[in-house]
Amino acid sequence: MRETARFPIFALSKTRVMRFYLIGLLACVSIVAHAQDTLRVTVRQADSLFLKNNLTLLAERYQIDIAKAAEIQDRLWDNPNLSVELSAFNPSRGWLDVGGKGQKFISLQQVISRAGKRRRQVALDVEATRKTELEFFELARTLKFDLRQLFFETYFLGKTLQLMDGQIATLASTVEAFDKEYGRNNVSLKEVVRLKALLFQLRNNYANILFEITENQRDLRVYFNSESYVLPVVDSLETERYHIGTQTPEALRELALLRRTDLKIAESAVKQAELNYNLQRALAKPNIEVGAVYDQASNYQNNYFGISASMDLPFFNRNQGNIRAAKTGISYFKTQQSAKRNSIFNEVNAAWNKVTVAENTYKSVEGSFTEPFSQLSKGIYDNFQKRNITLLEFIDFIETYNESIREFNRLQADRIKVYEELNFVVGEELFRF
Repeated sequence: MRETARFPIFALSKTRVMRFYLIGLLACVSIVAHAQDTLRVTVRQADSLFLKNNLTLLAERYQIDIAKAAEIQDRLWDNPNLSVELSAFNPSRGWLDVGGKGQKFISLQQVISRAGKRRRQVALDVEATRKTELEFFELARTLKFDLRQLFFETYFLGKTLQLMDGQIATLASTVEAFDKEYGRNNVSLKEVVRLKALLFQLRNNYANILFEITENQRDLRVYFNSESYVLPVVDSLETERYHIGTQTPEALRELALLRRTDLKIAESAVKQAELNYNLQRALAKPNIEVGAVYDQASNYQNNYFGISASMDLPFFNRNQGNIRAAKTGISYFKTQQSAKRNSIFNEVNAAWNKVTVAENTYKSVEGSFTEPFSQLSKGIYDNFQKRNITLLEFIDFIETYNESIREFNRLQADRIKVYEELNFVVGEELFRF
């Protein structure tokens, strides 16, 4: 007798119904996106598009122009000061008595900077511009690292989806066939339900990967300032270039000290602090204001010409507080520089260890892992339908196969990610195309 049941084969909860709805929605979005413009990019093309189109980088470039404008401003001399005094009313001669027998007073003053204040300020501005440029390169380096991570993660997630597409289609056909056999009383309800549960699990996993790809697509489009669907293109040559080679941790640490822009930023901050200290000391010396005056009729003689000079007397304010703060700032930024050097050493060591672990793990499963699984997968469905293997054996193989392939693709992505992390912490493109 055929098994009977009062309830439907799948009593889906509201959550599962919503899950299926999301799967269908994401599938539709994916189809529409592919039907529209698709941006097929290699790693090199991705780097180029990022540097050309990324709005964050484009905005940061303006900071360099702002810093250079400050240089121009501080190179300029102070403007001279012109003062004019006219006789408004003379009781004996009337209003605006400024003629040959009237009264006019004219003064022209110019501030003369002492102790090289302008030169020191410009030197500080030049170093500030250099630091701004370094910050731009550091931002580009950081964003490029994030882009590479997203690029390869999306690529290998796509490979996993391609595999699951075929698995789901084949399993769906198998479920359909078993449904028919169940109608003919040739298989049990338990087998049909278990197969449908397996199909649901695969579709659920498929949806989770689609969620990840959708989030990655959002970020990739932001990086490229594009609305097109981004399709990463990776060939074997691009993945094979990632290998340790003759590098050593010691050599990479020394290279990182030369190449890391964040360390150069810390060094620039120290230099700025030193230049600021010199500037504050110079500001303690007062400027001189020189000038010339002309007085037509109010001085001890008519048509008086004179020269003037003035300066503040540094009795109370000798810029002591700013000088002390600037000197303390040197110690502060030197300490930060030392901390950054130590951090770089540790980052290189950690990245090297991760590369070693990832490479050894990858080599232990490469080839010998994927080929036997692929060969077994081809005949597993036929053998199951012919009843050469049991339901439990079939389900166990499908679950193991899909989980293993997903993990292998994730391992490949993680392997490239740690190599890219080594690039990042060294500050150099170690594995060139």
